[in-house]
Order: sequence, then C-alpha cells, then structure tokens
Amino acid sequence: MVTGEAELLPTVSEDSTTQADTLDWRQRHSPRKATIMSAIAPGAGQIYNRKYWKAPIVWAGLGVSFWFVQRNTKEYKRYKRNYLAVIDNDPTTVDEFEGRVSSSQLLDATDTYRRWRDLSYVAVGLCYLLNVVDASVDGYFVRFDVGTDLSMHLAPSLQTAAMGAPGFSLALTLR
Repeated sequence: MVTGEAELLPTVSEDSTTQADTLDWRQRHSPRKATIMSAIAPGAGQIYNRKYWKAPIVWAGLGVSFWFVQRNTKEYKRYKRNYLAVIDNDPTTVDEFEGRVSSSQLLDATDTYRRWRDLSYVAVGLCYLLNVVDASVDGYFVRFDVGTDLSMHLAPSLQTAAMGAPGFSLALTLR
C-alpha cells in the first residue's frame, strides 16, 4: 500500500449501522407512498401512517355505501319490472302488486330508487376520495410537532374601544 492511500479509504467498524437504521420511522415516512397505498387498497395508507383506528372507518364507509348501491339497485329493478308489467297492456303479465298500485306510483318508486342508487354511487366515490385525501394529509402531518410545550388559553377580556366606549371581547392566546 502506498503512503497516503490509507487516508483516502473509509474506515468501517463492525458495529456500524446504516443511516436508515438510525433514523426514526417519521423521518423515513413518505406521504406519497401513503397516498398511493390508500388509492390501491383503501385503508392501507391509514395503516402505513400508523393511524390504525381509521382503517375500519374507511372499510365501514365503503361497505355501507356498497350495500346501499346493491339494495337500491335491487329495488329499482323490482319496481321497474312491475311498472313495465302494468303499462305493457298485455293481460297475461301480472305485476307483484296485483293492481293495488297505480302505474304512476310505480313510476315514482322507480325514479326514487334510481335516484337513491345514483347517490349511493356518489357516496362510494366520496368515501374512496376521502380515504385517499386522509392518507395523504396524515402522511404530511406525521412529522408535525405536537410537543408538551404547546398550549392555548381562551378567556374573555374587557377593552375600551377607540371611541372610549367599553366593550367585551374574546381573546385567544397561543403559546
């Protein structure tokens, strides 16, 4: 070995650790990864952000929304089928209500269930979108400092206005 060459080589000890191992998980956390995970599998971004309690809320919201889609679609098809049976002027087709319900009532029920089905699809989309937005926002707030030295004080105060008239106000002090 030539003199001076040893000065250029880095020294590695046997118990040295990589920088990634010494960093806190918050420093390695990626908000982008949380967003992508939540977009692919709803609730996965919340789990990645270590907000485990939010994942069942996401799943419940999507599950209830899908249940309403299924239920309203079933009822829409039922009332549509009966409406078509009433207005087809074929005496051999009989609706399940056996003439107790008029065609206008069946049409109203059909329109109502179609509207509710469409709103249920909107609810599914909103639950999915909120899931992704929540994972993204929480991903960025992982490093947000919520130390013990933060405080807020809310108290009423008596002040004199510019014209000399007394008045009451509400003061909010953040420290």
